[in-house]
Amino acid sequence: MADSGASDDEVLFEMAQFIRVYKSGRVERYFGSDPVPASTDAATGVASKDRAISPDVAVRLYLPPAAKETEDDGGSRTKLPILVYFHGGGFCLHTAFNFVFHAYLTSLAARTRAIVVSVEYRLAPEHPLPAAYDDSWQALRWVASHAAGSGGEEPWLADHGDFSRLSVGGESAGANVAHHMAMRAGTESLPHGARISSAVIVHPYFLGAGRVASEETDPAMAQSVATMWCVVCPGTTGVDDPWVNPLAAGAPGLQGLACARVLVCLAEKDVVRDRGRAYAEGLGASGWAGEVEVLEVAGQGHCFHLVDFACAGAVAQDDAIARFVNL
Repeated sequence: MADSGASDDEVLFEMAQFIRVYKSGRVERYFGSDPVPASTDAATGVASKDRAISPDVAVRLYLPPAAKETEDDGGSRTKLPILVYFHGGGFCLHTAFNFVFHAYLTSLAARTRAIVVSVEYRLAPEHPLPAAYDDSWQALRWVASHAAGSGGEEPWLADHGDFSRLSVGGESAGANVAHHMAMRAGTESLPHGARISSAVIVHPYFLGAGRVASEETDPAMAQSVATMWCVVCPGTTGVDDPWVNPLAAGAPGLQGLACARVLVCLAEKDVVRDRGRAYAEGLGASGWAGEVEVLEVAGQGHCFHLVDFACAGAVAQDDAIARFVNL
């Protein structure tokens, strides 16, 4: 019995200051799990609200003041782009409602003048993949259910959403999710014929066998994110699993990506930078009929924009996203 107890306390995975996962199934999270309430931001005028979609899935919507400007002047409602956003955290960290994502997405909604729908999906390892993908698809379908216009469940979407400019996006693991949502939309229809116009792929959490140059800059971190993958997806075949390597042999062909445009954002000092670059190049070589654009920010690391979304590099990245979702 003593040996069994000691074994159960064995640490399977740890990322210092963020998470520790034990063999027993116990999980300790040290950052990003505490929500902040929805609100109206005094500085930007962006309003937010929360909606429960199912017992497992919720969203926080962000509505920029541009939605009300024409109405207040007595004119017709302004239709705004929609960005369905999936947060990162290696599939095992963060709530979409924590202070970091609330502040960042408030800023992004103001800059893009878009309705942002931030998805709260179930976390691994308590809910291993593909739970996050299934929850995210449920949220995307809920958003698309408003494409018929007035009378939808959520008036911010039904009255103000421009479904001809429906984008998916996210950073890190959320970028991985955004890719898979666009792939799934190629084989499963969204309600009311809604279509994804673009995908915003920021510092994507993609892996693969064999080291690429960016992984050689920090081998310990490269190994950590590979180990994390096996923890959040225990049934995986490894780092060439199509869920985490869309370029792997046997992965669905990228020509099936169901959007017309993809923006891939990279950071020079990000350990997974070259995986993102290979993804962009793979899209271009796949026969996919869309357009891919790559933006790389110099001197910055993984998800730097969440640390300081007012820095020059973050502003340049968000300006690119704003232009992209408004096309």
